[in-house]
Amino acid sequence: MQGYPHFHKNRTNLLLHIVMVPLFVVGVVYSLSSAMQGRWLAASLALSLPLVSIAIQGAGHKQEPNPPLPFDGPGDFVKRIFSEQFYKFPKFVLSGEWLRAVRSSR
Repeated sequence: MQGYPHFHKNRTNLLLHIVMVPLFVVGVVYSLSSAMQGRWLAASLALSLPLVSIAIQGAGHKQEPNPPLPFDGPGDFVKRIFSEQFYKFPKFVLSGEWLRAVRSSR
C-alpha cells in the first residue's frame, strides 16, 4: 500500500470513503447490469451513485493534510478513480490499514 495511506489520514475522509466507495461500486455494477438487460432508465439513474460518490470523496480529500496528486488528463482520471474504487481502497480496508488510519487519525 505504498503511498496510499499518505493521502488518507483524515478521520472524516476515511469515514466518507468507507461509505462512498461501496456506493460507487454498487452504482457501476447496477448500471452495467441494468444496461445489459436493456433497462436504460435504471442504468442511467444508477450512474448518479458513482457521480455522487466521487463528489463526496473529493470533498473529503480537501480535508486531508496531503492533497491528492493532480490528474494528468481524462484517461488518468478514469484509470485512477476505477483503480482506487475497485482495488486500492478495498485492499486498504482488508489489509487493516484503514482501521489503523482511523484509530490514529485526527
